[in-house]
Amino acid sequence: MTPAGVVQHGGLSPERWAGFSFDQQILMIGNEMNRGLGLLQNGALDDARRSHERVLQLVDLTVAATSMPNRRRELLRWRDLIAVLYLEVTANPDAHRQAFRCLLRFTPTAARQIELLLGR
Repeated sequence: MTPAGVVQHGGLSPERWAGFSFDQQILMIGNEMNRGLGLLQNGALDDARRSHERVLQLVDLTVAATSMPNRRRELLRWRDLIAVLYLEVTANPDAHRQAFRCLLRFTPTAARQIELLLGR
């Protein structure tokens, strides 16, 4: 059975996702990370967990869409950070924020959002 939170991107095919630029993919993953951060800060751990599920799904689509081995390796390493956050029993907004900052460093376009979203 598919978790309820994953249905939001259920209609997103790998082909459609591959049609977005890498910048767009990272920014869309970042949007979900930003949503998850707000949920964690409000103590909504179950909702944040569903947000992490959506992030994992989007990262999996991104990995499948890339033909660049180094990019794939780094995305999978970053995915491991999110998998650990997903399994956390208690909310950890600081670790989420650090992982979010790391994600935004994947592209120069996304990196310009760091200060706006996360501060210095």
